[in-house]
Amino acid sequence: MSVFKDKTLLITGGTGSFGNAVLNRFLRTDIGEIRIFSRDEKKQDDMRHDFQARMPEVAGKIKFYIGDVRNKSTLKYAMKGVDYVFHAAALKQVPSCEFFPMEAVKTNVIGTDNTLDAAIDAGVKCVICLSTDKAAYPINAMGITKAIEEKVAIAKSRYSGQTKICCTRYGNVMCSRGSVIPLWIDQIRKGNPITLTEPKMTRFIMSLEEAVDLVLFAFENGENGDILVQKAPACTIGTQAEAVCELFGGRKEDIKVIGIRHGEKMYETLLTKEEAAKAVDMGDFYRVPADNRDLNYDKFFKDGDTKRATIEEFNSDNTRRLNLEETKAKIASLEYIQNELNGIPNIVK
Repeated sequence: MSVFKDKTLLITGGTGSFGNAVLNRFLRTDIGEIRIFSRDEKKQDDMRHDFQARMPEVAGKIKFYIGDVRNKSTLKYAMKGVDYVFHAAALKQVPSCEFFPMEAVKTNVIGTDNTLDAAIDAGVKCVICLSTDKAAYPINAMGITKAIEEKVAIAKSRYSGQTKICCTRYGNVMCSRGSVIPLWIDQIRKGNPITLTEPKMTRFIMSLEEAVDLVLFAFENGENGDILVQKAPACTIGTQAEAVCELFGGRKEDIKVIGIRHGEKMYETLLTKEEAAKAVDMGDFYRVPADNRDLNYDKFFKDGDTKRATIEEFNSDNTRRLNLEETKAKIASLEYIQNELNGIPNIVK
């Protein structure tokens, strides 16, 4: 029997790439209902018609709720009768958050606080909050607000009662909304040069399916207050651009370097040095337990951690680095890329 059998799952920000991937994975299972919570009625209508056309026999399991994580009352209404929550609503674009940081605070921080309060009040059994590698050693507004989101989730977990709260942290999801590969494909087809920020920049890469796998792993294996990360591989942006050129007939010599944008790093971190010191190796994943010490700081003057100085962080420069052929194969395996190569129209969700 599936743990989701006859259960109700709510996805905040559910019309995005992650929500679509979950629906594709779950709709034909024995799950009872999937609630899509978001603020954009047009995207909800597009999603409704898409799944009614592709999966008419199970599309009735999808229920749509208009609301905003900034508004706790809309969350409370949508949360009634919910068993599990995947919290994916967020402002994720680094440049946008740099120019409008308070908007990122309202969605990523206050919105998470509202979501968790509503879930705890409704007696939800488990909430998985989706975070990002940019939350580790953050230097931009998006990363800073996602780091605070994680802190809010861990703090809430200390008194969440029957509601288990975990965070997942992952890197770049290829071909998701706002990602660079669809842009490059469009540039190649229009005969324009591929534009990239800095060829030596490294990034973790994963598919949407792997992002869903990480959330499900956290759901099944995480403990209250945990942060879970996947041991994802990485590649340079230059290698990724060359791979797309080889797949779609672009000219590598036409690749144009435009420079690093607002708030970007040369590499990303999935586990900080401090987190790595206490992380539990779970095979393909790391689990970072919550720090459940209380506010009695007196003992911190007596007890330290000698192990911490010898531990390295886990980042996109020291993880397994994919070469050109490996990167091309990983990109080519994506359904989005297969559709593009076969002339099937895609909508980046």
